[in-house]
Amino acid sequence: MPFIDSKITLPVSPEKREKIKSELGTAISIVNKPESFLMIGFEDNYDLYMGGKKLDRGAYVAVSLFGNASSEAYNKMTAEICRIYEEELAIPANAVYVTYHGVSDWGWNGQNF
Repeated sequence: MPFIDSKITLPVSPEKREKIKSELGTAISIVNKPESFLMIGFEDNYDLYMGGKKLDRGAYVAVSLFGNASSEAYNKMTAEICRIYEEELAIPANAVYVTYHGVSDWGWNGQNF
C-alpha cells in the first residue's frame, strides 16, 4: 500500500509520466512493497523554493507506506528516486527532497489493513 506523490517544477509530458511511473514501480521493491498496490500521483508546474530561491528544476517526492522500512532501504530508495528524476527530467539530486511517511492504518476496498 505505497503511495508516491511528486510535486515537480517542470511540465511533465504523458510519455515522461509513464516512464517515471514504470521506474518507480520497479523501485518500490527496495522498501519491500509490491508494484501491484502502488499508487502514484504527479503535480507538475508546481512552484518550489529552496534556500529562498525559486527552483527552475526541482521536485518534492513524498513516499507513504503501510508500515515502515529500514533506514538502509529508505536511503537506497532516495538514491533511486533522485536517479530517476535526474535521468528523466534533468532535475539534479540536490534539488530533490524525499520524505517517508509510515502509516499504521491504511484503508482500501472498503476496509482497513
